[in-house]
Amino acid sequence: MTAPLSPLIHLIDDDEAVRNSLALLISTVGLRVQPWADPQTFLQTFDRESIGAIVLDVRMPGISGLTVLDTLKEQKVDQPVIMLTGHGTIDMCRRAFKSGAAEFLEKPVDDERLLEALQTAVRQHVQSRQRNQADRVTRQRYAQLSEREREVLGLIVSGLTNKEIGRALNVSPRTIETHRANLFAKLEIDALAQLVRQYAALVDEDTAA
Repeated sequence: MTAPLSPLIHLIDDDEAVRNSLALLISTVGLRVQPWADPQTFLQTFDRESIGAIVLDVRMPGISGLTVLDTLKEQKVDQPVIMLTGHGTIDMCRRAFKSGAAEFLEKPVDDERLLEALQTAVRQHVQSRQRNQADRVTRQRYAQLSEREREVLGLIVSGLTNKEIGRALNVSPRTIETHRANLFAKLEIDALAQLVRQYAALVDEDTAA
């Protein structure tokens, strides 16, 4: 089997010496690095599906790092962004965090701080992607339920027994048991606690719609 690729760090800085130095540093901890000299080219072509993070210089000709950060936010790019600057101000730092930056570091960058920030960012990105994937799977399974099964699910989540659900829907408890077994199978759920944990929010959302 092919080993999975290591996380990819996009490094955007117009200074070639800085790019080379930081790329070498980042690679020492097993992370892949894609250097970019031009932020516009980066925005047009970088791999948005990759797991990793973005290291972004604030001051660059043509388009500032903060403008790039705002664009990434508008495009709902989920890779964490670490901002670098040689001339930081409180206002600049505040704006970066308001626009979603994961970290704001001043140049010359402390090697350990940058590597620690990157490794934290990558872990958070992996966890975020896993949560998003789990949420997509949950919604796909929920969409497979019939209207009656959704009714039964809503009443189960509300804490009613099979007999109480049967009375509420004017059907026999045996029928409710069948619906319950079917929806547990479709949702791939083994325990009531798991059902409530994964689907209570969707039931509430469906009810409120």
